[in-house]
Amino acid sequence: MTATIRLSLLLILTLPITPAQAGERDPALAGFFAAPLAVETVTGDRHEFTVYLAITPQQRAHGLMFVRSLPADYGMLFLYHEPQVISMWMKNTVLSLDMLFIRPDGTIANIAHDTTPRSLASIRSSGAVTGVLELNAGTAKRLELAPGDRIVYRAFAKTPSGAESPASDRH
Repeated sequence: MTATIRLSLLLILTLPITPAQAGERDPALAGFFAAPLAVETVTGDRHEFTVYLAITPQQRAHGLMFVRSLPADYGMLFLYHEPQVISMWMKNTVLSLDMLFIRPDGTIANIAHDTTPRSLASIRSSGAVTGVLELNAGTAKRLELAPGDRIVYRAFAKTPSGAESPASDRH
C-alpha cells in the first residue's frame, strides 16, 4: 500500500462523524419517542417534520439540552396538559432554535426566532399555550411560518368549520 493511500485511509477512519451524518439519533435524545407532525400555513403550504416528544416533566426539563445535531426536518414537541403561559430557556442547549408556541387549537401563537445557545434568558409564549415546537434556527423564516399557521398533531384539537365557540352566547 502506498503512503498516500495509507494516509487517506487513516484520515477517513479518524474523522469524527456526528450521529446525524451516520443516520443515527443523537445520544442526548435516548429515551425520547419520535412522531410525525405537520405545519400547515395560512397560504396552504404543508411542511412535514419528525419530532421528538417531550411529555413528562423530566423530558420537558431535558428537552434538546446537549444535542449536538438535529436533521433539518426534525424538532422537539413539548406538550402540556393545561393551557398556560410557557417560559423556556436555552441552558445547556448548544443549538440555536426557533420556538413555536402553540395554542390548544393547534394555531401558532408566537415564534421566538434564532434563540441564543446556552442562554438563561426567559423566552415566553404570548398567551396560554399547550405546546412548544422547537426547530433548527432559521426554519420558521425559511418556510415562512407565522402566527396563525396550524400545527397538525393529535394533541391539538381542531375546531370543526362553522362550529360556534362555547364562549359565544347568542341568547
